[in-house]
Amino acid sequence: MTTGTSQICSSHPSWFTMATDHQNPATKQKQPVASNFKLVIYEQENFQGRCHELTGPCNYIQEADVAKVGSILVLCGPWVGYEKPDCKGEQYVFEKGEYPRWDAWTNSRRSDCIAAFRPIKVDSQEHKIVLYENPSFAGKKIEIIDDDVPSFHAHGYHEKVSSVRVQSGTWVGYQYPGYRGYQYLFEKGEFKECSEFGAVLPQIQSVRRIRDMQYHPRGAFQPST
Repeated sequence: MTTGTSQICSSHPSWFTMATDHQNPATKQKQPVASNFKLVIYEQENFQGRCHELTGPCNYIQEADVAKVGSILVLCGPWVGYEKPDCKGEQYVFEKGEYPRWDAWTNSRRSDCIAAFRPIKVDSQEHKIVLYENPSFAGKKIEIIDDDVPSFHAHGYHEKVSSVRVQSGTWVGYQYPGYRGYQYLFEKGEFKECSEFGAVLPQIQSVRRIRDMQYHPRGAFQPST
């Protein structure tokens, strides 16, 4: 189901903070309350052209009369976008802020297409995730509690990641160190093999928490400089 209206938009509010790249799947959660979420899609870069507002899931943006996604404003979040309809393909995580063109929400360089969106449920101030070397929670593991980890290698974990348990909080895993490459959204639950979190290869080398403005007023992820 989609919600919102389409219109021609030529400018955007000036008081949003800049956000950066993110992405991923996991549809094991109940849908969040729609009133807590608002996202505006623009067909052109830099918030120009026709726009459409979403306050709930959208499985295919063309059904909302949007030809393509050129830029995005997140008024209330977080959200996850997908490369393909029905929440499939590469994933892109969006927190409150501005995304003026496609390379503001991804650095994987594989695709500039977004075809679907859904809100992300964030219902805990606590964060705990365990990532395992082998499928079905076997082999070596790295456990992370209430922290962001820009490099697993720096923590002595050099193994692949084939399965994941999220005990609390909501997380984004990245293919490479420094929050780069493909993104994988981890909501509370179990992922017995990498295909369950949307990965072709069992490669995750950094992870961070999604800290929604419900608990953290700044909302948006800010990269280190």
